[in-house]
Amino acid sequence: MIRVGIVGATGYSGVELIRLLSLHPHAHMERLYSSSAEGTSLASVFPHLQQITLPTLQAIDPTAMAAENDVVFLATPAGVSRELSPQLLAAGVKVIDLSGDFRLSSSELYRTWYKKEPASQDQLALAVYGLHEWNREQVSEAKLIANPGCYPTAALLGLLPLAKSGWADPHSWIIDAKSGVSGAGRGVSLGVHYSEVNESVSAYKVGQHQHTPEIEQELTRQSGVETIIQFTPHLIPMTRGILVTAYAQLTASVGIEALQDLYESAYSDKPFVRVRQPGTHPRTKEVYGSNYCDIALHLDQRTGRVIILSVIDNVVKGAAGQAVQNMNTMFGLPETEGLALTPVFP
Repeated sequence: MIRVGIVGATGYSGVELIRLLSLHPHAHMERLYSSSAEGTSLASVFPHLQQITLPTLQAIDPTAMAAENDVVFLATPAGVSRELSPQLLAAGVKVIDLSGDFRLSSSELYRTWYKKEPASQDQLALAVYGLHEWNREQVSEAKLIANPGCYPTAALLGLLPLAKSGWADPHSWIIDAKSGVSGAGRGVSLGVHYSEVNESVSAYKVGQHQHTPEIEQELTRQSGVETIIQFTPHLIPMTRGILVTAYAQLTASVGIEALQDLYESAYSDKPFVRVRQPGTHPRTKEVYGSNYCDIALHLDQRTGRVIILSVIDNVVKGAAGQAVQNMNTMFGLPETEGLALTPVFP
């Protein structure tokens, strides 16, 4: 039984980890940690969890955490993980970080895009980028996982087969992404106030979203070709879900059959990626509450562009579900363990 600790248990990613791990046959939630609700029960914060026997929320104490857990999930704001991880790793505890502290290999890029001081270069070098479908072998040997961001997960799963094929111009990528409000976290702010968000769609952080260099880094790393993207996120008045619509200019004469074969081959042994048939348009509702990513392709013969549609649940595949998938592989378990959930519909 894997002894699991969760830091940030009162946030959306934290409580989703609890939902998933409560169903996991090989994981026991040994400790839950919170900097804001120490000494209280999680059921007092989230009454829907009252039927689950969970430990009382504890203060964040790295020394105690290192003695009590085999793996610790850090569902924290950016800037926290870089302080906690070194002590946990030194004690032999594996770390899965759901913040952005270890996603960028360049400390200068982190400083520029996150406006915070980066982790040490030693920690950055130790971290494995946990996009499971493309880095499974590295994940299996990792001690520190940088769990990908929600937008990069949806974007990269959709883009990487084509990017690696060499059939598209690496400077032509345009990514239009739309996310539900839960992607902003549980904190209260005017930007996610009901009367501000309801019946409205808005772009935000245009040209400056911190997930931009993460997507570029992984496209470049996987394809071997320097890649630049145009990325614009939008906020949609719904709770969960991300829809990515990505565009790329083809440089090779290929038809939709070849593109479909490319994607089906790339994901044939990846149980959580479902490549849809041509002519279909996946909806966020069709992956709600699950660890699936649904992808569909459209070839625009008139413009010579490929349009890639990719949908995920941002709290599951975009955060907690992918983190559990990575944990499974780190501990030699089937990647699907505890995650074989059918999407909730309607």
